[in-house]
Amino acid sequence: MVSMTTPAHVDRIVVDPEIRFGKPTIRGTRVTVADILGWLASDMSFEEILEDYPYIDRDDILAALEYGASASGGRRVAS
Repeated sequence: MVSMTTPAHVDRIVVDPEIRFGKPTIRGTRVTVADILGWLASDMSFEEILEDYPYIDRDDILAALEYGASASGGRRVAS
């Protein structure tokens, strides 16, 4: 079980004011957590996302899900 207070993949998410106006992004990319959550919400599969964006991996998608879950729970997510 993954603790929501210390997400296992939190090191994959970065917040840098110089990248995408400081939105949480996957490290080393310009792909935001919101991008990934939106793609999943629009019924894209992990496989489709990975095919369209080969520079991210499955753990990056999981990190975005963890970050979104933590953020929606009213908890602050440290990155």
